[in-house]
Amino acid sequence: MAITTAMCTSFKSELLGGTHDLDTHTLKLALIKSSMSGTYGVATTNYSDVTGNSDEASGTNYSAGGQNLDGATIAVSGTTAHVDFTDEVFSNVTVSSAGCIIYNSSASNKAICVIDFGGTVSATAGDLTIEFPAADASNAVIRIA
Repeated sequence: MAITTAMCTSFKSELLGGTHDLDTHTLKLALIKSSMSGTYGVATTNYSDVTGNSDEASGTNYSAGGQNLDGATIAVSGTTAHVDFTDEVFSNVTVSSAGCIIYNSSASNKAICVIDFGGTVSATAGDLTIEFPAADASNAVIRIA
C-alpha cells in the first residue's frame, strides 16, 4: 500500500484537547516496513494501526515499538510553533524501512505523524539514522502555523 507524510488529524484534535505534551511525554519512532499492507497518512490514529496490519519493520537489533525520541525542543519562528528532535539512530541493525510513525507512548500510543522516506532505506549490521529536517517554520516535522 502506501505512506503519505502527514500530521495525523486525530493528533491535531487531541493536541487541542490537552492529550499530548510533546516535551514531557514519551514519544517514540517506529519503522514501517517496505512491503506494507496498510495505508498510513492523515487518517492514522494509533501505533496499533501499524502493528494491526503487521507492517512494523523487523530485523536484527530492531525492537518492536521502535525507540524513544530524545531532545524534544519546542520553539516559535514568527507565528509558527514547531518541534525538533535529536536525530534518531538505530544502532547496529539489519533492517529495511519505507517510513515511520511518531507516536505518544504516554498517551495510549496515539499517532502524531507518519513520514514517507521516499524509498526504502536500510542498514546491514550498521546504524540507520533518521535525520530530522531543519527546526524552523517551513521544515520542522511538527509545526503549527
